[in-house]
Amino acid sequence: MKTYPACIGGTFKTLPETIEVCSPYDGQPIALCSLAGTNELEEAIAAAQSVEKELANMPSYVRSEILNGIAEGMTKERTHLASLLAQEACKPIKYALGEVDRAIQTFRVAAEECKRLPTEYISLDWTPAGEGKEGLVKYFPIGLVAGISPFNFPLNLAGHKIAPAIAAGCPIILKPARSTPLSALELARIAYSTPLPHGALSILPMDRVSGNQLVTDPRFKLLSFTGSPAVGWKMKEMAGRKRVVLELGGNAGVIVTPSADIEWALPKCISGAFAYSGQVCIHTQRIYIHQSIFNPFIERMAELTQRLKVGDPMDPQTDISAMIDQENALRVEEWVNESLKGGAKIVTGGHRKGNIYEPTILTGTNAGMKVCSHEVFGPIVIVEPYSHFEEAINAVNDSPFGLQAGIFTNQLDEEWFAFNNLDVGGVIINDVPTFRVDHMPYGGIKESGFGREGVKYAIHDMMEPKLLVRAMR
Repeated sequence: MKTYPACIGGTFKTLPETIEVCSPYDGQPIALCSLAGTNELEEAIAAAQSVEKELANMPSYVRSEILNGIAEGMTKERTHLASLLAQEACKPIKYALGEVDRAIQTFRVAAEECKRLPTEYISLDWTPAGEGKEGLVKYFPIGLVAGISPFNFPLNLAGHKIAPAIAAGCPIILKPARSTPLSALELARIAYSTPLPHGALSILPMDRVSGNQLVTDPRFKLLSFTGSPAVGWKMKEMAGRKRVVLELGGNAGVIVTPSADIEWALPKCISGAFAYSGQVCIHTQRIYIHQSIFNPFIERMAELTQRLKVGDPMDPQTDISAMIDQENALRVEEWVNESLKGGAKIVTGGHRKGNIYEPTILTGTNAGMKVCSHEVFGPIVIVEPYSHFEEAINAVNDSPFGLQAGIFTNQLDEEWFAFNNLDVGGVIINDVPTFRVDHMPYGGIKESGFGREGVKYAIHDMMEPKLLVRAMR
């Protein structure tokens, strides 16, 4: 069985302590992975600090060539990376290939964005004191970045921290999820096949103590975390004076109005609800259907859901496979059973076999149930009727989260009312909230996070503005 070394500033070291990475589908071991501790983290920090000036002064065309080189390397290894994602994350291979393609695009976008880093000329003579003076705002790299990425998109969400850091001229140390570290380590190998300076990037699967140092150590100037709200907000409290970006969770809502194209909306709602077993921050968890179309919609949705293929993630036909671990599958089962005791009804699904939980549609729920009010992060969707559009908007807003929402409508007044009144970071018209492309500003409000991702926006977070005022004589 292969042992993956840790990447310490471009030096790949096999360490004495390891963790076993296993397939969530059948429990079979995939590989061993070196587990870094405090000593390795200190090595990585020293390597990063030694290269800060070189990265900050690197011409944008060189950064762009490095980023495009990483994208090209991933393109050449697309099949291998997707296979690894399917094994370690139990992501059906068709979705794994999609993640690799998105990660490639993330680095391509960063290669373009690093050519247009922000600068601004300011006319200062708006007041008498500014007469004869002009201003220039230039942005400089913030310094060492700490990144912590989750299990569900272990390649692309690592890329969403690494690619902007390289584009901004910041060294970065990234901690991948312990359950899915392999694709991020392969990304490090590809990155160092380019002219990326040694020290610019470290990928360290870490123990809890060392991982916590990424949060508390003042040598890190920015912490970028993607994960659960409970962990993320605690990190923000512990982070001290460093800048913090949190991309957390949600229980995203969808509204389907009478003017919607139902045949367009149905497959999108099914994909949004069940792709990757619902283990997506913007997983479609709550669907509100106008009462005039509710019965035919939910009947057709159940019929199409029952056609989804459950099985081996390596099978190209598989739609649903195992969840990341049995603990989460048991939690989903518990929440569904709790809702049933409270009066909810199963339309389809509702059974667990090992780590696999069937794609499940519930109705007759109420806002106090965990399947509505919490982040399920599983293949569960609730579908309920509404009578007035504002009622549906209020139902979506009745949530501690506010990441994205989807509205299926062909009425302009409903589109603008939704955009102006939904308490979310993004409103998606005629698609599900699960929609994301990698250059758009992405993030939420309330418990869903703090700040925005999306390559350009992450680059801006990793830079500090500095003002030059010149008196013209």
